[in-house]
Amino acid sequence: MTLITEKVERRVALLKEDNTALDAAVLMSEHHIGSVIVSRASQVTGIFTERDLMRNVVRDRKDAATVRLSEVMRKSPVSVQANERCERCIELMKENRCRHLLVYDQDAFVGVISLRDLLVLLLEEKEELIHELTRYVTS
Repeated sequence: MTLITEKVERRVALLKEDNTALDAAVLMSEHHIGSVIVSRASQVTGIFTERDLMRNVVRDRKDAATVRLSEVMRKSPVSVQANERCERCIELMKENRCRHLLVYDQDAFVGVISLRDLLVLLLEEKEELIHELTRYVTS
């Protein structure tokens, strides 16, 4: 049972609801990230991802330089607690067709975990198991 605690990205890109989709796209591109957290008055109100850019801006032919994040972000992002199991996070992503989960410690926002982070965590767990089994078999 692998917990996500060690893989939560605690340094997140944060923009306000009145920033534009273009602001978010530039920030994501510059930092090589796939999402930004959207806030109002120091409260998380949503998430804007590369998928949102393609589906809610480009596909709908909206002007990224003028459309506000509040209009195109995911307003009810899926969230988990910091001590959640990796497998449960992947289930939630499948159920909700998303690649990012907001992570909370009680009611406090602490970061984001992506599908890529979860896959790395699972791979590390499997590699450790293989190493232990190899050591057991060869001793």
